[in-house]
Amino acid sequence: MSNQQQSESQPADVELGPEQGSRMKDFYANPWTQIALISVICFCCPGMYNALGGLGGSGQVDPTVAANATVALLSATAATALIVAGPFFSLVGPRMCFLLGGWTYALYSGSLLNFNHHANGAFVIASGAILGIGASMLWVVQGAIMTTYVQESQKGLAIAVFWIIFNLGGGVGSLASFGLNFHSKSGTVSDSTYIALMVIMLVGWVLGAFICSPSRIKLAQLHAAVEHEKHSFKDGMKITIQTLFTWRVACMLPLFFCANVFYSYQQNNVNGLTFNIRTRSLNGALYWITQMLGGLLIGVLLDLPFLTRPARAKLGWVVLFSTGMAIWGGGYAFQKWQDHRVANGHKQDLDYTDGSLSTGPMFLYIFYGSYDALWQGFCYWLIGTESNSTARAAVLVGAYKTFQATGGAMAWRINALHTSPMTQLGMNWGLSMGALAIVLPTVWTVTMTTVVPEAEVDEVAEKDFKD
Repeated sequence: MSNQQQSESQPADVELGPEQGSRMKDFYANPWTQIALISVICFCCPGMYNALGGLGGSGQVDPTVAANATVALLSATAATALIVAGPFFSLVGPRMCFLLGGWTYALYSGSLLNFNHHANGAFVIASGAILGIGASMLWVVQGAIMTTYVQESQKGLAIAVFWIIFNLGGGVGSLASFGLNFHSKSGTVSDSTYIALMVIMLVGWVLGAFICSPSRIKLAQLHAAVEHEKHSFKDGMKITIQTLFTWRVACMLPLFFCANVFYSYQQNNVNGLTFNIRTRSLNGALYWITQMLGGLLIGVLLDLPFLTRPARAKLGWVVLFSTGMAIWGGGYAFQKWQDHRVANGHKQDLDYTDGSLSTGPMFLYIFYGSYDALWQGFCYWLIGTESNSTARAAVLVGAYKTFQATGGAMAWRINALHTSPMTQLGMNWGLSMGALAIVLPTVWTVTMTTVVPEAEVDEVAEKDFKD
């Protein structure tokens, strides 16, 4: 059989090579093994962090300390995700990048445990800032793996798998907190909640030792991109500049900025201000579980085999716009109702057993969770359409996390200043719809497939020839 016939008989995206290796190595280097691994890691680390945040004020009666810690976290992430984590990923690879940052999740949970006994708010805020640096490293690794380790036709599925497993962490963590605090009357979660979440976070950190480098993944499109990557700090900065300074990425930045803007309002005002502690825990579980369904929905829509990739991009945008208008419209009706209740002295008193009084607000909170999954899934998918290179994807994810954290820090600071909930709702709604309008040119020009730029190929070939 000729080489041409042999290449045509195999799938284009499978890299077989002369040595098959052991089954264990093949399993380890399988793209879907790595997608599952990074999903489980995120289940344990940011998934458990989300379980804390979903309680409103990270499980504390006064949410101000948690809000300020979140501002510190997001500010640190904004400062490091793009200019530090992205280039650092190119230098050391995904495994070391994660291991240097992943332990910070357990530190933050430990600081809240300490706060329960010593009310040391400064330690919580400092831990939040350190977590911001560690989180930037984790999310750059996660985003690069999820958007480049699988075939282009399966990137939506990779996003769905990740979002389901990852948000299962927030759901399970919140359900555990619901059980631990079922009979609590205090409004603050128990020590056992923080200890259990801290242990799970440490398990996730240890699992990072099994992350596989992109050069070992059995995927031809990834190998083609890796071959044209250079790993000095200077080259890493050059890749960063080349990747970011395009009009397509510029149109995506407002979309990135809005990805975490609504968390502070939803968690502290909708959930934290309306319900008692056990119902907040239950709502947190439902919020993250519904995110699993939202991630599955957007993943399936963005991988529909009978639509071209440009058509799938437009479909995703339409889904975000239509569902956003409906959900934020429902939020406006809720906020008018809540303002009236608070004015009459009703605060943190609604229980899930209160029948129709609690059903509507609980379902609204659930829909907020599903919309978050739709939004972020679409962001990651757009990133995946820009490049199959892990280095370039790391830069784009770094930009995503930088602007996401900047928007989130702004929103959490506004929340910590006790801005009226109706003002926060209007800000979230307006920013979201405005970002969708600005990203339209990028969505409209998504191409059928992604290729390595010819200029970059020629540059590397010329360098190799000289060497």
